[in-house]
Amino acid sequence: MSASTNGPDSPVAAVDAGRGVAAQADATVQAAGEARPLVEVTDLRMYFPITSGVLIDRHIGDIKAVDGVSFSIRKGETVGLVGESGCGKSTVGRTLLRLYKPTGGSIVFDGQPITDIGAAQMRPIRRRMQMIFQDPYASLNPRMTAAGIVSEPMEIHKYGSKSERRERVRYLLKTVGLNPDYGDRYPHEFSGGQRQRIGVARALALHPDLIVADEPISALDVSIQAQIINLLERLQGEFGLTYLFIAHDLSVVRHISDRIAVMYLGRLVETAPSRDLYDRPIHPYTVALLSAVPIPDPAIEARRRRIILTGDVPSPANPPSGCHFHTRCWLRARLGNPERCAVEVPVLRDIESGHQVSCHFAEEVEGSPEQKLQLASTGTAPAARGPVPPAQPQAY
Repeated sequence: MSASTNGPDSPVAAVDAGRGVAAQADATVQAAGEARPLVEVTDLRMYFPITSGVLIDRHIGDIKAVDGVSFSIRKGETVGLVGESGCGKSTVGRTLLRLYKPTGGSIVFDGQPITDIGAAQMRPIRRRMQMIFQDPYASLNPRMTAAGIVSEPMEIHKYGSKSERRERVRYLLKTVGLNPDYGDRYPHEFSGGQRQRIGVARALALHPDLIVADEPISALDVSIQAQIINLLERLQGEFGLTYLFIAHDLSVVRHISDRIAVMYLGRLVETAPSRDLYDRPIHPYTVALLSAVPIPDPAIEARRRRIILTGDVPSPANPPSGCHFHTRCWLRARLGNPERCAVEVPVLRDIESGHQVSCHFAEEVEGSPEQKLQLASTGTAPAARGPVPPAQPQAY
């Protein structure tokens, strides 16, 4: 196959262009509210057993990494999943892709239940579900060239002929911003940002519909982070991709996500459209997280108030009863330490603002960020219960 096949009229480019047109059509349908979710997760649980013994292992407990998580992702949408380290974000992503077999719950991908299907049935679905890993060096085989790394998924899934795979590798390297002639280089010959671009190209190799990006920029410099984020946004528009974007950097998640889900100790505590979550966070944990986000304005940074969470994050092997957050919750302390928080598990429910929140007292603090910070610092509940003008993020 000649080099001209890399151009806009090449078969490979035509396939991707067709996917772009299809993606635009899907977006139009989605805007009309007619598209079903690409991913539906219901009551997902992933427990890792704790065993003890020398000759015979005894099951003495479980690490409840994911404990009853439910969410959906529409086609062409980016859902950001955020939370502290160890809260179960990466486990959600890996379980969603069936890299782990779930302990309980259900996963539906494009209308097909995949929770309990076998490896043979999962094989064609895996072509449509790919992952970008956190460490761009550890996730690449140091003994394979960049071209070999990108072509490996195509070889495993018998995609095209050898020459077609070679041309697609060149096309993908160019698409992610790398020189196609660099395909014969090894991972150690690239920078961190370039290695992550190779990882992105590998994820695109089989024309996926869903990509789970597991903290894909946390190991990169700030300037390179912006480049990778812009690359992912461009690729989403070109190929109609759907993202589950996992991160702990709230400012990054805000930039790329359509909706955000906040996770704490294996459970979702709040989900909302990106702008709404930042303008009016409701769950006490979300409010505390956002109060810690630095503001690039020295004057505002000097006078803003923060919520400092006390105590350590509980162990997922022995989580607190009731609301998992109640042992560190500033709101519970201000409301007189209601016993309900320690006994009754809050349900992730819709409230009037359009958010989904798992807090028994969500309606008590629903309002502007200033009102919540007033409650956190003085213990005085907001006086206004009517509509509150949206506040700017720098109010934190």
